[in-house]
Amino acid sequence: MSEASGTTGSKDMTEDRILLVQLADIGDLVLATPAMAALREAKPDSRIDLLASRHAMDIVPPALVDTVIPFDKGKQNATRALLSPSNIAKLCRLRHVNYDTVIFFHHFTLRAGLIKFRLIANVSGARRIIGLRNEHASFLTDAVADRGFGRVHEAQYWLDLAALVGAPSKARPAHVYSENSEAIASTIDELTDGPIVVLHAGSGGYSKARRWSPARFAEVADQLKSRYQAHIVLVGQSSDDSPEAARLMNFEVLNLVGKTTLPQLAAVLRRADLFIGADSGVMHVAAAAGTPVVSIFGPSNHEAWKPWTVDGWASIQRSGVACSPCSYVGHSIGARDGCAARTCMKLVTSRQVIEAAATVLETSPQDTAAVNKATASEKINEKPHPGRIRILDVPVDRLSYPAWMQLIEDWIQADSGPHHVCTVNPEFIMIARQDPIFFAILNRAALCVADGVGLLWASRRLGSPIAERITGSDGVPLIARHAAERGWRIFFLGAGEGIAKKAADILCRRFPRLNVAGTYGGSPTESEEDDIVAMINQARADILFVAYGAPQQDKWIARNLPRLNVTMAMGIGGSLDFIAGEIPRAPEWMRRRGLEWCYRLLRQPWRLRRMLRLPRFVWAVLRQR
Repeated sequence: MSEASGTTGSKDMTEDRILLVQLADIGDLVLATPAMAALREAKPDSRIDLLASRHAMDIVPPALVDTVIPFDKGKQNATRALLSPSNIAKLCRLRHVNYDTVIFFHHFTLRAGLIKFRLIANVSGARRIIGLRNEHASFLTDAVADRGFGRVHEAQYWLDLAALVGAPSKARPAHVYSENSEAIASTIDELTDGPIVVLHAGSGGYSKARRWSPARFAEVADQLKSRYQAHIVLVGQSSDDSPEAARLMNFEVLNLVGKTTLPQLAAVLRRADLFIGADSGVMHVAAAAGTPVVSIFGPSNHEAWKPWTVDGWASIQRSGVACSPCSYVGHSIGARDGCAARTCMKLVTSRQVIEAAATVLETSPQDTAAVNKATASEKINEKPHPGRIRILDVPVDRLSYPAWMQLIEDWIQADSGPHHVCTVNPEFIMIARQDPIFFAILNRAALCVADGVGLLWASRRLGSPIAERITGSDGVPLIARHAAERGWRIFFLGAGEGIAKKAADILCRRFPRLNVAGTYGGSPTESEEDDIVAMINQARADILFVAYGAPQQDKWIARNLPRLNVTMAMGIGGSLDFIAGEIPRAPEWMRRRGLEWCYRLLRQPWRLRRMLRLPRFVWAVLRQR
């Protein structure tokens, strides 16, 4: 492959000239290679050029494209990098080629990025501009609908775009260019009498939130060495966590960190029996090289970015926390850096990864492929409540207090695992519109009750009226009464010093048969969550009330739900303060008229800033209508 030049010559009117654009990182470019191969197969005589990031372009096999035009990003994002003199000069040279077609292998997610893509489309001179259609991409002439991240695998999206110019859209393998180094090849060839397992303890520079613990990698390596006499090879960059993982291992490994080019890395991976790593470009190179892959996913969307293995084998290891994935969900980039707790990665255990590795190391390739196909389609989704509506894209469930109590009883009798219940109000919805993690949590909760008179107004305005407001402040005593009658055990978590205990004592006096499994204040910080989860599980609670305030309480529940041995967990905000008498509730007549918010504002003027979300909520609902 060579860089684009300014020499064009006369244009053959019978020959298509196609420009492919993929300016993201290594993994993104690897996932575009099936579409490149399909285009080359369908149009062997066409000129197919690729505009790609310089640091990633060497992974593309030369046979797939005629010319690679390197885009210099450095440490900038692609939009800012576009303004550099070298990139401006390259774009000017595109005009001389006079392309017929431009295909963008990108989602047009950020409006700022559209400036870059529109400029590339304009300077190319192409009459056909192809890409994923969304509300921002009005400059496209031909498009495939962007259904959101994860509804279709990224590689399949690009194959579908290529089909618009006559290429086959059927799934096909990805391709990577490999190049042996004599020194590295001889070193690998010396690794005999045991499987070769390549580890990558990194995630690239885009998001460190995707990284798994170096200590866990070391534990996996030690176990594979002990059980299978595996040869462990470390790859990646010096900025990865691989050096730290190597330091924690109990034996010497072959350390190739920072010692290979991309094509040399691909050659190493082709010789491996197994690759283990988190979501990264290296993981996608391994899958394209035909190596069995164990990939660890946390904040990133595994449905969008899982290893593309048409004929190979891959195992995806996740913790199953309710707030994962939080990045690249729907049509939003979301929380690219995840959250500070990183519980989704922390709860992926070494044992999980070792068992997945054993499937490869103890099974024949044919049987391994069969296992892969059997497990690839498995999905576990909680069925939404039948009365669910959506207000500003947030689910709200229409039900009565008796129906809610019956649902809790059904959950407990069925022993159907933990269920997250959220009490949604207009403030929650406006927070969720700015907080992608909270938005994802509300959309994945088992139940979202309407705790706010504004939601009743909005539901009527949108044509799906909610008959009754379901509040946490009224719900907690009601659930406590049912718990006393049915023997359910309740744990109270959060609130101020001693308030949970005081509220529990008051409820026990009101309902003498109430069984309080425990009370604890604590905090929602990640440093305490392991001990708090252990305490709740030891208490054998059926129902957990969490009073950390929104959205912290629901984030805490979501990231710890898979390991909580409770049937229902629910954030209750200031409900314990009301029960304990620390904060008085509005008079009954104000509550009936939906004026409780006014009473609280008069009592707590500092809430004014939070209340400013209410007029914004009203305006957003009016616009949705």
